[in-house]
Formats: sequence, C-alpha cells, structure tokens
Amino acid sequence: MQRKHLLMRIVTYTLLLIGAGVFAMPLIWMVLTALKPVDQAMANPPTFVPLRWYTELDGQRLQVGVIDLPEAPADDTPVPVQMVSQWRLDVAGESVPVALVTGSDPLPGVPAVDEVEVKLSYHRRATLDAAAIDAMAINDRNKELARGWLMGRDLPVRVVEADSVDPPPAGWVLAAFYKDDGTFLWRVPVPEPLLRKVYNTDADRVGASYSETELRTVARSELLQVFHPWDEHERIPFEELESVTLPFSALDSTVAPRFENFGRSIDEMEMFNTYLFNTLFLCLLTVVGTVISSAMVAYGFSRLDWPGRDKLFGVVLATMMIPFPVLMVPMYALFREMGWIGSLKPLWVPFFFAGAFNVFLLRQFFMTIPRDITEAARIDGCSELRIFLQIILPLAKPALMVVALFQFMATWNDFLGPQIYLADQEDFTLALGLLRFQSQHGGTPWHLIMAASTLVVMPVIVLFFVTQRTFIEGISMTGSKG
Repeated sequence: MQRKHLLMRIVTYTLLLIGAGVFAMPLIWMVLTALKPVDQAMANPPTFVPLRWYTELDGQRLQVGVIDLPEAPADDTPVPVQMVSQWRLDVAGESVPVALVTGSDPLPGVPAVDEVEVKLSYHRRATLDAAAIDAMAINDRNKELARGWLMGRDLPVRVVEADSVDPPPAGWVLAAFYKDDGTFLWRVPVPEPLLRKVYNTDADRVGASYSETELRTVARSELLQVFHPWDEHERIPFEELESVTLPFSALDSTVAPRFENFGRSIDEMEMFNTYLFNTLFLCLLTVVGTVISSAMVAYGFSRLDWPGRDKLFGVVLATMMIPFPVLMVPMYALFREMGWIGSLKPLWVPFFFAGAFNVFLLRQFFMTIPRDITEAARIDGCSELRIFLQIILPLAKPALMVVALFQFMATWNDFLGPQIYLADQEDFTLALGLLRFQSQHGGTPWHLIMAASTLVVMPVIVLFFVTQRTFIEGISMTGSKG
C-alpha cells in the first residue's frame, strides 16, 4: 500500500513538473532570446542558448557572425560567416572612421587605383565665455538667457544659413546650439573663430542632427582596415560586412549571454522612464480604488442585513457575464462627452466603482469572519464604519492582498484600454511603449524587443513570488467557514 502511494506521488509530481515546464517554455524562450544577438535571435533552425563564434584571423582571435549553421556539421563542413570591419584614416594624429564612396572599391579583375574618395563625419563645437556673449548683437534679455543656457558649456553647434535681411556681422556665423543628445537649444550669431571641428568616431555622433559630412581624396595606403567583434555590428559608424566561407573546424564557440541588450532596449525605447512612471501611476490608483470600493460594497453584501440584498448581489454577479467588447463603445462615448479621451482618467476613475469579481471574492471572505466579533463590537458602541475599518479589514488582509495583486497585474498588463483612450506618447504605458518600439524599426529587432518584454514581465513575476504565501492564503480561505 505504501509503495502504491509512493508511486502515485512520484507520478503526480512528475506530471506537475512536466506541465510546469511546458507552461514555462514561452517565458524561458523569451529570456534566452533577450540574451542573444540579433542574428541568433532570428536564426533558423533556432539556437537555444546565446553563443559567441570565433575564428583566427592574422594570428588574432576574432568574433564573427555565423549566418547559417548546418545541422550536425562535420569538421570540413563549409559554414558561411560574416565579419564586420571599418576603414580608418589618420587625421591630425586621430584615427577617424571613414566610408568608401561608391565606386572606390575595385571591380573584380580590375587593379585598384592609388587614390580613393572617402566620406568623413564631423561636427563643430563651441564654448562661449562672458565676453563672447556680451559681444553678441542681441538684446539684454537674450544675453541673460545665453548666459544661463550656453555660457561655459562645451556644446555641439551647426552653422545654418543666415537671414539675408539681417545677416550677422562680418566674421560671425549663425550657429544652432544643441545638447550632445541632439536636443536643440538656441540659435544665435557667434564669432566664427570660436568654432572648432571635431571628427565623429561613434555611431551616435554620426547620426546626430548637428553632424555634417565631408569628402576627401586620399591614397589607398593611408587607409587601415580594422576588424571589430561581431557584437558591435550595427553599432559602429561606416561599418563594412565581409562574407566568407570557413570550415566548421576553424570555428569555436562559447556560451555568452548579452546582458547589455537590456540596457540597449531601454535606450532604444527612448521614453522608457515615462512609460514606467505612467504604468506605476495607473497601478497605484487602480489598486487603491479597487481595494477601497470593493471592500466597502462587499461589506454591505456580507455583514449588513437589508431587503433585497441577495437578489441585488445576483444582479451584480450577472454583470460579470457582459464581455468588455460590448461595453467599449458606450464607455468611449461617455468618456468623450466628459472630455476625458486622451487622458489617463478613463483608465483609473472607473476602478473607484467596485467590480463584480472583486466584490464576490471579498464578500465570500467576509462571510467567513464570525458574526460574534462584530456583534460584540456593536454592543460596545462601535459604529459600522469603525467595525469595517478596525475589525473586518485587518482580519481580511489576505483577501485584500489577493484583490490588490489581481488588479496590479491586470493594470500592468493592460493593452486594450490604453490603446483606446490614449493618443499622446507622453501618456503611454509600458504595453503601448512596447508596441511603438516594435513599429518604429524598419525590421523587427527581436532580441531587443524580448529584452524589453522581459523587463516588463519580471516585476509581475517577482511580485507574485514575494506575495505568494499571502496570495495562496487569501485564495484558500475565501469561502471557507472560520
């Protein structure tokens, strides 16, 4: 008998583990994809763990990108790989990345010419002191603004075309000042000698709105080809891709999760902090509104006796059968008449009017609390409000935590509500931010999207594990007699 019981337990736990593994597979795959480079995230057949592939090039170990890895390759199996490189030119002692202008690469069978045309990216910078600002042909108010915004700061500038009606003085140019991130600050005339040229060496500078380009003809011998690790693909300026075929024996790999994908996804989303604040703001208001309103309504249905109470409670439960799509149009029309469309109000105000499911959950829990406690409190002169606040709510803490957790997860993951009511990006939640992040790229960067999705999902998972004991207690005690 004991052996049979032990066997049943083993079978039960085995089935539970298999079921848990099946349900956890999407989450595990999302996390693993978030740790891969883009080529492995989109590889077919898919790779399960993130890898780095290396080969030997001129005596150095170079990371390469494996484009199409055959299944079960032998040592002599040809494998197509890509290497990322960059041409560099020495400019005044500084190694500057350049791009070969189309036509500078020799055709197959055609000897290379000694001179090639290259493109360089640069921007101008300026630091204004008090004397330079005082010399500007602007009014005193603008000079005060210039002192506050520009003085003493080394800022990028771009020379713009001056107005022919009111041009700057001779030797001066009209300069647009920017922050390093490309945010425009101000446009003022400055002395041209204050401007200095700085060549761009990173991709962010090359793509900035204040950057410019110039063409040069140089000797081919002046150019140096520098190979970069494959992880820097699409992150360095003027990169060149070189495709080669190598035997599988010339490659080796190591497991290498790309944790930097999480930081890159936040940077690429641009307004991640705004989306996070809006989401947390809605979660706070909806949780507070749901817990307060549902607890008050549930108290009236469970602890107070009044005519028609149970019939009205049945009507409240019946509202759970109405699907949300049926309510979308009338609710949208109502909020439009109230002038709330385009704001966060439709996403949190309704939660201060109790929902049927949460009322049902709390009512069932309140009914398990012995009536002798509340009757003794009434005899002692306690009002209904005091009984509710000081007796019922402290005893119902597990159930209240369950309601709060359910509402937090529902608001955190809500996509349809923000999609219907929000129009301004400043009001977007994380769910809408993920949608915008996916749509703003020409191709889908699955590794970054999965990294951003992991960041969005993890707080809910962590919250569940932290409150798991209270959650299970609240669920198990609801509806049981105390």
